[in-house]
This record gives sequence, structure tokens and C-alpha cells, in this order.
Amino acid sequence: MGLKSFVEGGIASVVAGCSTHPLDLIKVRMQLQGEQGLSKPVPQVVHLRAAGLPYHHSHLITFVVNNAQPLSQVKSGPIGVGLKIMQTEGVAALFSGVSATVLRQLLYSTTRLGLYEVFKQKWSDPITGHFPLSQKIAAGLVAGGIGAAVGNPADVAMVRMQADGRLPVSQRRNYKGVMDAITKMSREEGIGSLWRGSSLTVNRAMIVTASQLASYDQFKEAILDNGVMADGLGTHVTASFAAGFVAAVASNPVDVIKTRVMNMRVEPGMKPPYSGAVDCALKTIRSEGVMALYKGFIPTISRQGPFTVVLFVTLEQIRTILKDY
Repeated sequence: MGLKSFVEGGIASVVAGCSTHPLDLIKVRMQLQGEQGLSKPVPQVVHLRAAGLPYHHSHLITFVVNNAQPLSQVKSGPIGVGLKIMQTEGVAALFSGVSATVLRQLLYSTTRLGLYEVFKQKWSDPITGHFPLSQKIAAGLVAGGIGAAVGNPADVAMVRMQADGRLPVSQRRNYKGVMDAITKMSREEGIGSLWRGSSLTVNRAMIVTASQLASYDQFKEAILDNGVMADGLGTHVTASFAAGFVAAVASNPVDVIKTRVMNMRVEPGMKPPYSGAVDCALKTIRSEGVMALYKGFIPTISRQGPFTVVLFVTLEQIRTILKDY
């Protein structure tokens, strides 16, 4: 049962991660909106023709506006961000960093889902099979923390690859894939850069796993115990969407800070934009307000809902297929 739970979780998480990747990318771009001091202003050259003179380049007055706001800093909603990505970077850009998503799911989600099932088997009452909510939460916290520590390098790579298109061309990292990203980060910034923001990743993963897995089991049990629906697709979809909403509300503030810390560019000899998670949180709140911690919430719930539904529906189907193995 132990190994099988990891295989089941890995397959389901990769399917869910790939199918909702564009929504995750939009969420990351929105979370980076309004970030202060992390990209240079883009100069805009403006040409004005002197009035009354015939058109000729010699009669053009040219000046440069240095404080023009980059397009990536113009705040938009999820639909606007999605359309902007497709218009400026192409439809394929919605899947930027998908290789990192696959690796992240294989490392992070496989570990957390597998461990949660192991804990569930060990901690459930041997006679009744009852698994109380407090123990579900504890199992989710531990499993999520361990999974996040394992998957952090892929998480950093994914955030950077998703965010690259918003930067001026001269500042883009242009990673060719997840392995190229990890290799370049290790060589240029040191091995430690692969675990940049790991404390945030672990905290977020603990919150997400505890709220997502525990609430899914709890909602599913409540539906079945009260006879609302039989154990089937309807129950799985209802319980998983409710679990996705709970996870999104609980994790969004940590997710915003995690995204910004992981994406920050540290220039040689220069002071990092953020000294850590607390510094990032304080600077974000001070410059953008408390609600900045819920930036990207609409795409977060738009992604977390479908992701959780696909994850658990796929997981339940895989369990049915592999139940005799």
C-alpha cells in the first residue's frame, strides 16, 4: 500500500498540474504586479514633428521619457493578464515552465500525497477505520512540509520560468527547460539558490496540504455519512472543489510572498530586494496595502478549484484501477 500510494499520487498530480498550468502562470504574473524596484524602467522614445514644417526626419524633435511604467507593471485582472500574455508572447507562453511543473509535481505532490496516505493508514483506528480531523490536519502538515522541501528546486525554477515573459528582453533569464534552470541557478547563484524561499514553500505546502487533503476527506465523509450523495463522481467533484476553496483562502498570502522571494533578481555586489520572507511581507504591505497579500486570488481559486477537482477525481479513478494490485 505504501509504494502504491506514491504512484497513484504522482500520476494524479502530474495530470492535474499540467491541465491547470496556464491558470497557475496567470496567478504568478498577477502576484508580481505592483512589485517595487525589481525591474528597470523602460525608456520610451517620443518623436514630435515641428508644426508647419514638411515631414522630414531632420524636423523631428526627439526626447526620451525615462520614468515610463513598464507594460508588465500595468495592473490587470486574470482575463486581461491572460490575453496580454497571448498577444505579446504567443499562446504557447501560457505553458511557460510546464517542464518545471511536471518535475515539481513528481517531487512535491508525489511525496505529500503518498506520505498522507501512509499516515492515514497508520493513524486510523484499526477497528473502526476512523481518522479524526485533528490527525488529518497533522498528517497534512507533516506530509506537505516534507514534500515541499524535496520539491523546492523545481518550484523556484517554475516560478522563474513563468515570470520571465513579464521582464524586459535584456533582463530575461531565458531558461531552456527545468534542468537548464536548475543547472544555471546552481552555477551562477550557488546551490543554496535552489532552496531560496524554502521556508515559505514549506509553510505554504503545510497549509495547502493540511487544508486541501484534510478538508477533502472531511467533506467526502460528511456527504457520505449524511446520505447526500453516493460515493461516486458527484461526491468527488463536490468535496474536491470545496477543498480547493479552503486551500486557496488559507494559502494565498504565503503564496504571494513565496513567488516574490523566489523571483527576485540578486545582482552581484548589490543588496537583495528582500532580506527574507518577513521583509518581503512588510515591504509589500507598506507599498501596496494588506490586500496585496491576496493578489492573484481569483486565478488562485480558479486554478486551485479545477486543480483539486482534477487531482482527486483522477486519484479516485486510479485507485479504482489499481485496487487489485
